Amino acid sequence: MAEADLKHRLAAILAADAAGYSRLMAGDERGTVAALDSARVVFRKHIESSQGRVIDMAGDSVLAVFESAAGAVNASLAVQAELKALSAAQPEDRRMRFRIGVHLGDVIEKRDGTVYGDGVNIAARLQALAEPGGLWVSDAVRGAMKSRIAASFEDCGEQQMKNIAEPVRAHRVRTETAATTQATFKATASVTEVDLSLPDKPSIAVLPFTNMSGDPDQEYLADGMVEDIITELSRFQGLFVIARNTAFTYKGRSVDVKKVAAELGVHFVLEGSVRRSGDRVRVTAQLIDGQSGHHVWAERYDEVLSDIFDLQERVTRHVVSCLVPHIEAEEMRLLGSGQRRFREADDIAWRAMKSVFDAVFSGEAALTMEAIRLAELAIARDRTCRMAWAMLSSAHVWRVFFGWTQDRKGALDAALLAADTLMALAPNDSRSYYIRGRAKLTAGDVTSGAADIRKAHELNPNDSQVLFRLCWAEAGAGNVELAKELAAQAMRLSPKDRFIGVAHLALGMAAFIERNFEDLRKWAELAIQSHPAAPIRRVLMIAYAAEVGDQDLLHVHLDKLSAIAPDFIPSIVRGDYRPFFKPEHAQMLLDSLRKAGVGGSAASVPVQ
Repeated sequence: MAEADLKHRLAAILAADAAGYSRLMAGDERGTVAALDSARVVFRKHIESSQGRVIDMAGDSVLAVFESAAGAVNASLAVQAELKALSAAQPEDRRMRFRIGVHLGDVIEKRDGTVYGDGVNIAARLQALAEPGGLWVSDAVRGAMKSRIAASFEDCGEQQMKNIAEPVRAHRVRTETAATTQATFKATASVTEVDLSLPDKPSIAVLPFTNMSGDPDQEYLADGMVEDIITELSRFQGLFVIARNTAFTYKGRSVDVKKVAAELGVHFVLEGSVRRSGDRVRVTAQLIDGQSGHHVWAERYDEVLSDIFDLQERVTRHVVSCLVPHIEAEEMRLLGSGQRRFREADDIAWRAMKSVFDAVFSGEAALTMEAIRLAELAIARDRTCRMAWAMLSSAHVWRVFFGWTQDRKGALDAALLAADTLMALAPNDSRSYYIRGRAKLTAGDVTSGAADIRKAHELNPNDSQVLFRLCWAEAGAGNVELAKELAAQAMRLSPKDRFIGVAHLALGMAAFIERNFEDLRKWAELAIQSHPAAPIRRVLMIAYAAEVGDQDLLHVHLDKLSAIAPDFIPSIVRGDYRPFFKPEHAQMLLDSLRKAGVGGSAASVPVQ
């Protein structure tokens, strides 16, 4: 074949195949053939309406090519929604369901329109991985989506595919509710009014923001912001997030938030508005408990519009970074008031989480033992309960960190084992890396631990808890400028966060490395104010007082530290705990402690 007859180009490929087709044919040939013909009509309709082209419909398979990834995914979602509705009246074992895979990559197109190459093969392999009625896409497709698609994505990790040289990262496209059908192909503006049971984890619906500008052309600004918030919230695997298609069925309607929460089966509802005047934009957002109607959180953002996408990204990151900590705090508040929200194992695990936070912020050692008891009880109920393994690891870490255990090695082993188990259960969740990274750092494995924290931030840059820990890790690693940059970012994104003191701590550590004693005192004081029971913050203030010769201040904080964690400074001197990872910075701290009279006469750190 002449080279002129072949065209190399980038295209989005849709590959689909009917699940259990042979079984269906064996049971009812006529009915199966009729269902297949109907399905082909559905495929062709949605492929062509999304600017796609059918390449082949041989047997029970479908192959199509699109100019854009968005077109391919939109068509796939619409197809799955309509096929689900068409088969709803059929018995479960007689329903025809298709697996669909979509990939964006290089293809070879012949003059007659057929396509070949790895792009086609990868789409076919993704299709084989999908569940019946499901859609899997490659990382290339996920990266091309940004906020332009009505769905959320679950990272399924790298997949080794037959006859494909390199592993392909795959994502499951999540369409959680049947209401997606109404948004994609039914001419209706309402959701079926049936109360749904609440998920076994915090759940949220983000309603379309109201355009208050009086200009219909500004709808895209409000809609794009909501789409971005839904997409970024979906990165939190501990949240159940209603898909965009369903949420947008409420667009333009006056709604009762409690009724919406019941219709969608969610704990929380986020609503808001966007108002533009000239180059000024005001965005408001409020989080409401869908059961009680209680306002959990509200914020207003006043921005200057210079770049629409930059503005959407800034506001989205602010909203998401603030939203999740408030959801977690509200869940713990409800637990404390005796309102049970989840199935038994998850409910117990959330109680363990509350005990961990209460222990950390109060300095009460007994609460970590209660957290361990509750986490182990939850695991006994369900060994796949992620929250329980996370809290088991966390409780052991804090017992080591505060010096609340005599069996340091045993606690660290237990923390690392729980973290590894969590990683096995959720290998693509940022919180898994966060939990394991924190355990490794506490155990002294600073290189691998810091790498895990960085990976957690890479997977979910909107998780403020991870971001606060990352700026601390970078400060400990001696990456002063990066630590200061990340701390400023964390404080800007979530200025009322309960973990904001970690950013203050990171800035204090950076100031200590730079020998900027004025900033050291400022940040150490702020860090202590937000968390008086945290021992490392007292150590920074002790180091400051020793360096500037303030004996009164020195003794105040020595007495406080002795009451909170009497073994903390000895653990630093012994090398059990290393606030600073580099030997030269660790030695600087030991020298300051020696000046304070608590570091020993010959404290030193070996050069590595």
